Formats: sequence, structure tokens, C-alpha cells
Amino acid sequence: MILAFDTSTAACTAALFDGSGKCVDRRDELIGRGHSERLVPMIAELLDGRTAERIIVGVGPGSFTGIRVGLAAAHGLAIGWGSDLSGMSSLGLIAAGRQLAVAVIGGHGELFVQEFGGSGEAVSELRNLLPASAAALTKAPLVVGSGAGQLVDARGWGEALEGWPSAADALKLPEELLRLPPKPVYARAPDARAKAAA
Repeated sequence: MILAFDTSTAACTAALFDGSGKCVDRRDELIGRGHSERLVPMIAELLDGRTAERIIVGVGPGSFTGIRVGLAAAHGLAIGWGSDLSGMSSLGLIAAGRQLAVAVIGGHGELFVQEFGGSGEAVSELRNLLPASAAALTKAPLVVGSGAGQLVDARGWGEALEGWPSAADALKLPEELLRLPPKPVYARAPDARAKAAA
């Protein structure tokens, strides 16, 4: 079995796949906050006593806390089961093999933005920008994600759809977005700075 889950946004999503890659069960809940309370029970419901030989976890970018919750659960399960563990692009998961731009609300009024091709491949760099700056760099007519409306408003054209990741789409991602290191992708420098040595 393959277990995939993502907690990088307001959605808490998990899916279970059989050896052929068919999704045999899934859970998708828009919860806002509270991933640490909901994720493990959700996974337990899916597994129903089974284990997974492979775990795929969303690594962001997105909510700092949400990403950490998902990664902690993934690492713990992988250690306990001896499972193969890899990360997946959370923005790629929102695109799910469609040709579009993904825009997700980040901190400081900025958006996480990346464009994807029809085979799910990233066709632009991952950026963390204010909506006006992101508007000048995106060309896809369709924009999906929690920040889609802000991006389309800023550039004055295109179609915006609110969209969330669904772990049931995990195996639609190309290998380069599905075999990432299982560590956070932040897309911006941390706010905290190390103290200078005296």
C-alpha cells in the first residue's frame, strides 16, 4: 500500500493506494487549523489496521505549522513501519496534472506561485511574491489555489478558482515532484535571524 497526505493548507487530505496505483480510499477535509488533532485519526481510518510500504507527504510551500505536522507524522510512521518516505510538491498536488498557475496565500501578504504544464511538470520557478509582482510573471489563464483571486485581480485578466490539494491526486505528479526530500520547502527566507557573534 501507498499512503499519501498533505497538511500544507487549510485542507487536511490523505489517500491510500494499492500496489497498482489505484486509489482505494481517501479523505479530504477543509479544516482551517487543527491538523495535529485530525491527521493521525484520519490516517488510522484509512488504514484500518494496515500498514503502508511507501509514504508520500506534502512538503510545501504553505503553512509552516501544517507542513511540520505532516512531516512529523510521516517520519514517525516511516520509522515504525520501515517504509520508503518521500516528499511531494504541495503546489504540484493542487495542479494535479493540469496546465495552470497555482497561487497559495503565504505570509506577509505574499503568494506562493508556480506554473505547471499539462503533464504536471513545473514550468516556472517556485516564487514567493506580492500579488502585483506575481501578476507580472504569470502567464497561465487559469489560476487555482487560495490566492488565485488575489493574483487574477492584480493582473486584471484570467480565471481564478479556489482550490485545495487532494492526496488522491498524488500519483498524477511526475516523479521529480513526487520524490522530493522529506523536508520543508519554504520558498522564502525565515523571519528569524541568527544573532551576530559578539
